[in-house]
Amino acid sequence: MSTIQQRRPHQAPIASTNEKTLQSNTGSSDTTPVVEASVIKTLLAFTAAMVVVPIGSYFVTVNTIFRGNSTFAGGFAAFMANVVLVGYVIVAWKEDQEDQKESGAVGTGVRMPEQKKEK
Repeated sequence: MSTIQQRRPHQAPIASTNEKTLQSNTGSSDTTPVVEASVIKTLLAFTAAMVVVPIGSYFVTVNTIFRGNSTFAGGFAAFMANVVLVGYVIVAWKEDQEDQKESGAVGTGVRMPEQKKEK
């Protein structure tokens, strides 16, 4: 025999379906941020650098170094954007290495389970 589930009235609360889950999780609220503040600051700094450095380098070099040649100034601006990008990758890599040293998993990026020693 199949059981027929009644539909919830439009104004009825949904909480009755999850009462057991809510009761078992009371008192254990984790409010720590998912991403650390230093990571957000680094990302914002490099985001600003990705805007300012290429545009600034274009306008600084177009009339001073390249004497009005906008093609070379644009190429230099593209090169500087790549320099900022490589700098971000290096900083992120070093931060990840520091996090791995703190957690005890160095080198692989993934913490491997300990293997049993045979006698």
